[in-house]
Amino acid sequence: MKKEKALSAHAVILAGGRGTRFWPRSRTRTPKQLLNIVGEGSMLQQTVSRLTPLVPAQRIWTVTNEEQASPLNRQLPVAARKHVLAEPIGRNTAAAIALAAIHVRHAAGGDALLAVLPADHYIAQPTRYREIVRAALDEARKPGHMVVLGIPPTRPETGFGYIERRGDSVTAKGAPIFAVACFKEKPELGVAKEYLASGNFHWNAGMFFWRVSTFLNALKEFLPKTHAQIEELARHMGKRSYAAKLKRIYPQLENISVDYAILERATRQSGEPRVFVIPAEMGWSDIGSWAAVHELLAKHPTENIFAGPGHTLDAEGNFLWSPGKYVAAIGVTGLVVIETPDALLICPRDRAQDVGKIVKALEDRKHKKLI
Repeated sequence: MKKEKALSAHAVILAGGRGTRFWPRSRTRTPKQLLNIVGEGSMLQQTVSRLTPLVPAQRIWTVTNEEQASPLNRQLPVAARKHVLAEPIGRNTAAAIALAAIHVRHAAGGDALLAVLPADHYIAQPTRYREIVRAALDEARKPGHMVVLGIPPTRPETGFGYIERRGDSVTAKGAPIFAVACFKEKPELGVAKEYLASGNFHWNAGMFFWRVSTFLNALKEFLPKTHAQIEELARHMGKRSYAAKLKRIYPQLENISVDYAILERATRQSGEPRVFVIPAEMGWSDIGSWAAVHELLAKHPTENIFAGPGHTLDAEGNFLWSPGKYVAAIGVTGLVVIETPDALLICPRDRAQDVGKIVKALEDRKHKKLI
């Protein structure tokens, strides 16, 4: 029997989001993933740093938009800068991954393994993260297998999608792997409590692993129009016509997430399971709002978090980010205060999810300098 050629592993970092809930620090050209929110370096730099012991910088690909491509490039290792893919228009994750897949196939000269990862998540345990990623890539080596990471829930969270697992686990490189029964939308609180109590549900962290061929075959099966268009674009790679073809073809791709387009549909089919989940306890946070940053940094819920020097009197549970000034807070509880040279955000921590609505209002009012 002919031995299969070893597959190289590539990472695709999805970095096109605007991070509107991190306004006023996050702006169109300097979104959340390019900022230092927690830890050392920007969220993008932390993502790359976690990966490079597993995937060398020359095999890291970053998908972003044209406005963010230049500042993003400056944050990447030199070897990864040639692999920044700028979308001419946002078309959600199915299109972004498809674009990266044809580039990886071209660079690898055939099939390869893909790890698809968000640019702006926090991982407290990078060593454990790499162990899990290694196990996921090993499972994804099997033709037709698609692997997702599932975060064991710690609370009945209504802001995340869920993954339901089924059956008994098998073990790959020390990690348990389960077949996926289905993906669930963001639930109501009562349903989220049921998910937590069952023990069979995990938060969907948006981390996916598969072969390039597995993904493109699934794209052809579930989004045939997008597959045909992306393969047409692939025929122009390395040619002068590529840039013009990208601008013409990309806006025509279906605007849909990979979860809806492929993974959910694949789990609904009968026969052998195609989608698998690895429970991933690794200190994960999507850091989805300023309130989440406080939760991550505070040793207890009542602790006040400062960006610089400050003092409080009868105040607790506040997140006060004004690194250039001494901050004094008296008699306030659970506030988020974020200062930049041209804007000041003040809101209760439990309203931090609504910060994106401010950005929408600024857009409607044509305050371009503030977004």
